[in-house]
Amino acid sequence: MPGTGRTSHDDAGGRTVDGMDLKAETREFLASRRARLTPDKAGLPAYGGNHRRVPGLRREEVAMLAGVSVDYYTRLERGNLAGASEEVLEALAGALQLDEAERGHLFDLARAANASGAARSRARRRPPAVLRPTVQRILDALDAPAFVRNGRLDVLGANPLGRALYAPLYDSPTRSPERPVNTARFQFLDPAGAARFWGDAADRMAHDAVAILRAEAGRNPYDRGLTDLVGELSTRSEDFRRLWASHDVRLHRTGTKVFHHPAVGSLELGYEALELPADPGLQMNVYTAVPGSPSADGLTLLASLAATTSAEGARVD
Repeated sequence: MPGTGRTSHDDAGGRTVDGMDLKAETREFLASRRARLTPDKAGLPAYGGNHRRVPGLRREEVAMLAGVSVDYYTRLERGNLAGASEEVLEALAGALQLDEAERGHLFDLARAANASGAARSRARRRPPAVLRPTVQRILDALDAPAFVRNGRLDVLGANPLGRALYAPLYDSPTRSPERPVNTARFQFLDPAGAARFWGDAADRMAHDAVAILRAEAGRNPYDRGLTDLVGELSTRSEDFRRLWASHDVRLHRTGTKVFHHPAVGSLELGYEALELPADPGLQMNVYTAVPGSPSADGLTLLASLAATTSAEGARVD
């Protein structure tokens, strides 16, 4: 699978040991962004009309828009971002009309390509992030469903209402005691469960999950767990392979989701994603309902069910 394999050495182009192939990541990302941008969208005359041999812009057109030589842009698109200045990257982002998430991804790829050998070694040795007790206490103090996840969509902790909301993930056959709940694994390896839980939004949720993982691959290309997850999903899910090949990236900050919960029915909830500065790579997702809405009533019922289940479990223990 392009862009997912491990390499066995470091070189000037940014290849990594036990991680993503940065040259392939960069090459495929830039080529895919160039392919989607037509001359008309870029404000250029469409020389060649319907007889153009490549989708989207030609390399020389991107080079002209970015104000660099064709040879230099060709080098960049071949995956050699090492040494590219911030000014060049900004110009390239403008030429390709990258959005905020895509621009950030380009800069992440360049940062990884320019990392020193010592920095790459430290990144490979960094232990996986864990949920600190203080953060779990904050989760438990919230009256709203909340959980903390890492960049590869592992749910590291939740409060009782958050766990109750995500019960289909915790009860899914994709879950195993050896590893945390993972929303991407649920989405692609339990597609029937995901379709019931997300309803009409299931396809969008799948695309968003892959786009979040792709962005994480740029931020942390040395994450062995991420590489393993991408390899697993690529092997077992055709839908994941198709979406991964799109090289789309996404920021996950705020929005609205509709859940089709097996116990309380439809819930339309707004969410906020809050980064944890003391725990780089971790974010807390908190869900709320509009006061007085049917979804607020549903959350109240879900909280009651979760409290009952917890009390029954304590009596059994």
